[in-house]
Amino acid sequence: MSDQTSIFDRLEAVDARYEELNELLSDPQVINDTDRFMKLSKEEADLRETVQVYGRYKEVKEGIQETENMLSDSDLDKEMADLAKEELSDLKSEQDELEDKLTILLLPKDENDERNIIMEIRGAAGGDEAQLFAGDLFEMYRKYAENQGWRVEVLDSNTSGVGGFKEIIFSIDGNNVYSKLKFENGAHRVQRVPETESQGRIHTSTATVVVMPEAEDVEIDIDPNDIRTDIYHASGAGGQHVNKTASAVRLTHEPTGIVVAMQDERSQLKNREKAMKVLRSRVYDKIQSEQQAEFDAERKSAVGTGDRSERIRTYNFPQSRVTDHRINLTLQKLDQILDGDLGQIIDELIVWEQTEKLEQLSNEGV
Repeated sequence: MSDQTSIFDRLEAVDARYEELNELLSDPQVINDTDRFMKLSKEEADLRETVQVYGRYKEVKEGIQETENMLSDSDLDKEMADLAKEELSDLKSEQDELEDKLTILLLPKDENDERNIIMEIRGAAGGDEAQLFAGDLFEMYRKYAENQGWRVEVLDSNTSGVGGFKEIIFSIDGNNVYSKLKFENGAHRVQRVPETESQGRIHTSTATVVVMPEAEDVEIDIDPNDIRTDIYHASGAGGQHVNKTASAVRLTHEPTGIVVAMQDERSQLKNREKAMKVLRSRVYDKIQSEQQAEFDAERKSAVGTGDRSERIRTYNFPQSRVTDHRINLTLQKLDQILDGDLGQIIDELIVWEQTEKLEQLSNEGV
């Protein structure tokens, strides 16, 4: 474990804070203060795994010391000595594993990891084929979310004439959604033979994915006076009400120039609520992105999910292959991945992010 003294200092501080939290959570005054109780309960839950692993680590360290003392006894018979050596080897191996785990647990946490998300998918280069692919990506994320027990709600969509989407905006609510799907930001490329291609030629198309942590009212202060609201008649598919009711809503956040338009609902109020939900998240995401860019520039190195214009993944249909270019991972199971089996890719990306953070910490310590 690198820089053991500072790491152990941090672990002891975490241990002490965990004990303090448990005492506070049994205090009647805290129990009666719902907001404070919820906040402290969350902090206790966040520290629990680190404290448990550190507790086991201390037990293993004591076990190593006791076993080494036993082996130093000249009166120890051979059979007992062999058993002690085997136990010592096992304990030292577990110690190494626990040190690695504690190092990961002490890495800086992404404050957005536990949040729900707003995801936007748009057909980009490739015309009809790009829009069909945008539909494929939406289904992939919808099925992955379903497998995770998360809830998906379409906020707005603009379908294309051939199927798929020119654009679709949706929310995903559940446990630690952002921590799993934050890596999906970027350009996704598809290589396949379109159904309309008579010569059997492979076409390359792209769709872009944007993932934003969902922002709450209390977390981002948007002055109502900074929002220009336009009400207009909805257009496109939607029934006879389309031309009769001015239900579509367009919100413009003038300080940032961010525009959100919603027309999926018949109710102007519901469209306004959905538009505000997306607007809050876009403004929050813009502020966070600017702060991250400034931070990355200061430390001369970026750890994160990559630029959104970056081509992050290729889905090759002729070879049933999916390649994530950031981590050079290629899997020969295109059908399963498009059916929502994203677990292996996401797990590898989480390890990649942790490795990047460890390298950054190491560089900063030099």
